Amino acid sequence: MHRRRFLQSTTAAGLTLAALRSHAAYFHQAKPKRVGLIGCGWYGKCDLLRLIQVEPVDVVSICDVDSIMGKEAAALVAERQKSGKEPLLYGDYLKMLAEQELDICLVGTPDHWHALAMIEAVKAGCDVYQQKPISVDVIEGQSMVAAARKYKKVVQVGTQRRSTAHLVEARDRVIREGLLGNVAQVEVCCYYHMRANENPPDSAPPANLDYEMWTGPAPLRPFNKLTHPRSWRAFMEYGNGIMGDMCVHMYDTARWMLDIGWPTRISSAGGILVQKESRANITDTQTATFDHGDKVVNWTHRSWGDAPDPEYPWAVVFYGDKGTLKASVEKYEFKPHGDGNTLTGKAVVDMDKYPEDRTERDLEPLAAAANRAHQRDFLAAIASRTKSVADIEQGHISSASCILANLSMQLGRTLTWDAEKHQVVGDEEANKLLRRPYRAPWVHPEPDTV
Repeated sequence: MHRRRFLQSTTAAGLTLAALRSHAAYFHQAKPKRVGLIGCGWYGKCDLLRLIQVEPVDVVSICDVDSIMGKEAAALVAERQKSGKEPLLYGDYLKMLAEQELDICLVGTPDHWHALAMIEAVKAGCDVYQQKPISVDVIEGQSMVAAARKYKKVVQVGTQRRSTAHLVEARDRVIREGLLGNVAQVEVCCYYHMRANENPPDSAPPANLDYEMWTGPAPLRPFNKLTHPRSWRAFMEYGNGIMGDMCVHMYDTARWMLDIGWPTRISSAGGILVQKESRANITDTQTATFDHGDKVVNWTHRSWGDAPDPEYPWAVVFYGDKGTLKASVEKYEFKPHGDGNTLTGKAVVDMDKYPEDRTERDLEPLAAAANRAHQRDFLAAIASRTKSVADIEQGHISSASCILANLSMQLGRTLTWDAEKHQVVGDEEANKLLRRPYRAPWVHPEPDTV
């Protein structure tokens, strides 16, 4: 090792150790952080339980518009957290934020509630762990970034690929070492058969669900059992389809690993081409191109048929003039052109350290380890008052880019994006779609008034 690199490495290691000691001292000397959760469905609970595993926080409150779901989550938290206390239950997140004086708030609602909940949480003095995608429209996301900056709060977005150990290794070992050479094209994809394909009749909402509050600022659809719980992603009224759910993860991974920002041109095409019998109104087939000038990122999802590479059905593939890097939540593989060594790595599964994971319903073992690392990064950023690895602005870039892809498909044309002005260049019709209508009495947030 050259002397300069040795000195740089040892200095970096010293700083890392110092930061870890500072973080540990900060949290052991202070009282446990008061934590609240808004939205205790599948990933709301996943995020909260991972936070409990890495830090002795005090979960004091849970908010959900489904009373049964709230009670089940509160009982589970009481089993898991050190104090054994059951959190107070709320049906109104504004009441919870006003009464509880929280240090940390986790937002795990359906996507159409993300913006309002996060903005009110930072106004109430909370640092926030925000599930992805951060918003359903572009101006919501812009307003969320503005609120985080105005109130000087740490906001970590749940794009935990940025904290996935084997992907960090792939970035450092392959991309940063220059083994790929010039990377001009990236492919991101999802071929999971994940689209809801039922067609149940509309019905009355269950008595345990406040459906009016669940709908909030979104259009009021007749209740359908696909709406709640879990399958709400089948409807564009509440999210951005598979593009907003799955592309946001892998596109964000590509941006992070290559250290690139906004795309300048976005185009997309697709529709419901095969699975036409379903009640769902999201696409079953879609492609998109994110043009970054000297790099192009291409997305494909298809919720039917076979994956081109069965080993990488949800993945990011980097093409360089010296080699190719494939990466997924499970592993990575680098193959050089010509002579050279193939490099591989596998996901970290640390379930032995957390035996409670074995009985947790719907837990994704590979995601759990990454989520714990993501929570640790969030806590370290809180302690040092710095930006986290998945800062809200990075979450906005990835989320808004996917939203713009959907708008491109809807309008049938390529969009040229001016990130500084936050506008589509020369396209007033597209710019009007950057802000979706809100159902009264909820008011759409604006970046200059949050």
